[in-house]
Amino acid sequence: MAKRSDYISWDEYFMGIALLAARRSKDPSTQVGACIVNQQNKILSVGYNGMPIGCSDDVFPWEREGEALDTKYPYVCHAELNAILNNIGFSLAECKIYVPLFPCNECSKAIIQSGIREVIYISDKYAETDSVRASKKMMEHAGVQYRTLETSLEELCLSFRIEDI
Repeated sequence: MAKRSDYISWDEYFMGIALLAARRSKDPSTQVGACIVNQQNKILSVGYNGMPIGCSDDVFPWEREGEALDTKYPYVCHAELNAILNNIGFSLAECKIYVPLFPCNECSKAIIQSGIREVIYISDKYAETDSVRASKKMMEHAGVQYRTLETSLEELCLSFRIEDI
């Protein structure tokens, strides 16, 4: 019997973990996850966008528009930063981070400072914003590579039914 030929690639696997982590986000408009992987393809940390520990997601706002302090923006911790902060002490030097959206400038600073050397993403829909332009400028200057995930997958379905295992 030959081995299966329809298994997913490492990149698809780790992006799948990031997308699954995003499902934990309480944000009603944007759910983002992140997965950090070392050179041996071992997951070191995972994160998703949400309120900091101790800041109730039932108390703080989720609005996208309005007065600054009445929106989510000053409070939400992005997936990339959460993944970096969730790491339990492993060096992130030479690691990769998988994220559905290209990182903002604030997350890019943390990515660079942590030693992560590659960013793999699906969407760069905010490419024309100053935040993403600054991200790319900093990453290029710091030698952090970035690339779009190459896959023919459009979706990956998970089943919790034992008969499907």
